[in-house]
Amino acid sequence: MTDSAGHLRLRRGWLLSVLPATLWEFAFLIVPLLSIFFISFLSRGEYGTVEFPFTLENYKRLAGFSLFGFDALYPIILLRSVLLALVTAILCALAGMPLAFFAAARKGAARSLALILLTIPIWINLLVRTYAWQILLGPESWISRLASTIGFIPSGHSLYPGNVPVLLCLLCDYLPFAALPIYASVERLDRSLVEAAQDLGASQWSIFRHSIYPQISPGLWAGFLLVFLPATGQFVIPDLLGGGKTVLIGNVLQQQFGPSRDWPFGSAFTTLSILLVLAGVLFYLKFSGVGKETE
Repeated sequence: MTDSAGHLRLRRGWLLSVLPATLWEFAFLIVPLLSIFFISFLSRGEYGTVEFPFTLENYKRLAGFSLFGFDALYPIILLRSVLLALVTAILCALAGMPLAFFAAARKGAARSLALILLTIPIWINLLVRTYAWQILLGPESWISRLASTIGFIPSGHSLYPGNVPVLLCLLCDYLPFAALPIYASVERLDRSLVEAAQDLGASQWSIFRHSIYPQISPGLWAGFLLVFLPATGQFVIPDLLGGGKTVLIGNVLQQQFGPSRDWPFGSAFTTLSILLVLAGVLFYLKFSGVGKETE
């Protein structure tokens, strides 16, 4: 009886500790997500209201089918968003690895200074950073003059708006989010495995592939995911540096829940964005090596 009473008290204590967080998550995460999914099957009223009947037109429109035939606008926006986020995540991961190894190789105050310099961009507001890129890429900047000198752009023109400045700003803004998880993995690197591979005469590529990559892959893929997911839904940078030429998922959502007030179509777009997030998480779990140690 004593053991049963003790187990019962433990279960009650566990339920009481978990219940508040569960209710909070259900009320502010699950219910809104289910509401968005529900609204995505409704219709837009005459004045932007959400009305019945249920319909699949929002998803058909998302796929490019409308009353006027096929229009690839939204599929192109989806593809552009995924490709731009994918390229940004890959470049951030590639650039984050040498930064992580450099910081991990430092000692004491030098390592702290390297980490501070790496995170300084995060301290500055995103709008300030984006407006700064407008100045740096403006027609009177030395970067634009250099680009016009080598014939990349016409004389007197600026580098923005366009896809290149958007990608450049995304790369600089999200680089710390990729480098820091990689640094956390590099800091725990077992260098004896690297030394053993060197003693056995392995090439540099073989050393990285078999001795280094398996140890840093969780941080590498975590950094990739931390860049890919927010870059997919970014709307400030494309709006300011794209000049309306680089429309991404975030810009469409801003428009649908803003002036146009087409909540059903915006909810369908949001549902697809959530599916992209889940696909990214599944991709991370498959290739990061998380959980393989316990198998």
